[in-house]
Amino acid sequence: MEDQARHDIRRLLKGFGIEADETVMAHLASNPGLPTLRLRLTLEDLTDYGDIPLKQPLFVQVEGEVNNN
Repeated sequence: MEDQARHDIRRLLKGFGIEADETVMAHLASNPGLPTLRLRLTLEDLTDYGDIPLKQPLFVQVEGEVNNN
């Protein structure tokens, strides 16, 4: 079970990474004068748990800069 969960997580993150990379690079290419980009990447659980209370919802947020030099 843990191996399958890890595989699924890595598949999702790899897909996101590839898509995000292509999208940001296309944005930079179509806006060559842009300076540094400030980006926020967010991971949020969208599962409908119904009446099951969660101690803490899954939420991860990373912010950083991409230099366009």
